[in-house]
Amino acid sequence: MKKLPIEVFSRWAETGKDVGMEEGHKSSVEHMLNYATKDLKQFSFIDAGCGNGWVVRYISKLKECRSAIGIDGSLEMIKKAKSLDTVNSYKCDDLISWIPENRVDLVHSMEVFYYFKDPLKLIKHIFNSWLKNKSRLIVGMDFYKENKVSHSWPEKTGVSIMELISENTWKEYFKESGF
Repeated sequence: MKKLPIEVFSRWAETGKDVGMEEGHKSSVEHMLNYATKDLKQFSFIDAGCGNGWVVRYISKLKECRSAIGIDGSLEMIKKAKSLDTVNSYKCDDLISWIPENRVDLVHSMEVFYYFKDPLKLIKHIFNSWLKNKSRLIVGMDFYKENKVSHSWPEKTGVSIMELISENTWKEYFKESGF
């Protein structure tokens, strides 16, 4: 029986599978963050769907980073993040309803948005409630219609919600949200 993404990722935190996600995504995320921060003199940061907090720990070491927050729907992932990092801030909440105390300069997310029934709602919420004016959102995702090898992921992971959306539709979602 398939489970909600939060249930699956909570189990991954308990079994150590979260470390594999970190190892598998590290190179891509480093490239994304280098690109997104290359001309920023200083910035505040949120990792949307932070898992065990590895991206928050990584980005917070940059001298330009003034604050780094991780948010995830999985309490087990947040517990793990907090156990590995007592310096930065971690929140367990629903990304679609959570609003940070202060808007930030950069939001990052890796392989998260398609786990929402209405990813457009999430993108609009981030644009309207998380980001400062003229700020940045950088998102990595490999689960989309044109990437046929990813189509088996819902079965392989046992996740009940994975929205398979085309590249063009994703682009339209970002444009419609204000990006």
